[in-house]
Amino acid sequence: MKIFALSLIIVSGALVHSFAQTPVPLYPNGIPNSKPAPAWYKESRSQWGGITNVSVPTLTPYLLKGGTVHTAVLVIPGGGYSGVATGHEGDSVARAFNKIGIAAFVLKYRLPSDSIMHDKTIGPLQDAQSALLMMRKNAKQWNIDPARVGVIGFSAGGHLASTLGTHFDKPVIRDNGNISLRPDFMALIYPVITFGAFTHAGSRENLIGHNPSQQLIDLYSNEKQITAETPPAFLVHAEDDNVVPVQNSLMFYDALLKNKVKAEMHIYTAGGHGFGLYNATTKDYWFDRLKEWMEANGWLKQ
Repeated sequence: MKIFALSLIIVSGALVHSFAQTPVPLYPNGIPNSKPAPAWYKESRSQWGGITNVSVPTLTPYLLKGGTVHTAVLVIPGGGYSGVATGHEGDSVARAFNKIGIAAFVLKYRLPSDSIMHDKTIGPLQDAQSALLMMRKNAKQWNIDPARVGVIGFSAGGHLASTLGTHFDKPVIRDNGNISLRPDFMALIYPVITFGAFTHAGSRENLIGHNPSQQLIDLYSNEKQITAETPPAFLVHAEDDNVVPVQNSLMFYDALLKNKVKAEMHIYTAGGHGFGLYNATTKDYWFDRLKEWMEANGWLKQ
């Protein structure tokens, strides 16, 4: 284990000076809340391109050359908590951030499953909190500013990102170094937010089951978890989204305003769900709006 940990540090340091993207295991010393995976539970690609049956979570750094200390973003792809769409909601997004001078880290997280977890409701959040912790712990080696670390999430990944941003005071991992688990900002793209009337049923059932308690529904309805300490947020949604209703973003934005948390929201007339970086129904490029928002708030400052 010590040899593996040392090699991890060496790889992490080497990545600072190259554009190579090498996945780093989140848990080199054992995965928390895990059970041995059954023989049939093997990682594979789904028909829609997502990675399914993830049992070994990883973080893939997309780092920048040079000695400048950069803002960093944790990228959480969607997939309804049944897959991880690492392509158009992962790698492509990380490269877009690199182009504007931001380091990015794509999270391949465990999907909630009773087959590999003792408590599936906390598994994805454990991975998101561990990823944020790893980024801040390795800030010096990876040339990132630990005080400028945000998160972006898409669809169910937006639910996980918003959970990270609203449950940071409810750690589900060990944090012996007392490092902050609060992201400095959130970008939520057509996110699942609520587990109430406007939820995406598949995401809700995959995470908390078919017959969850009202307490569990409320806990993971993140519009109900916002406080004055919630990080600033940037939201994007399409009005005609028939998978994750636009009310998810509207409810979250409204709760942010009520708690006096800085927020910006862009609602497109059309675009549906899952468009990634490019909404084909408009010439507007929402990533430019995100860049402007980040610049206005000081997160692009080198």
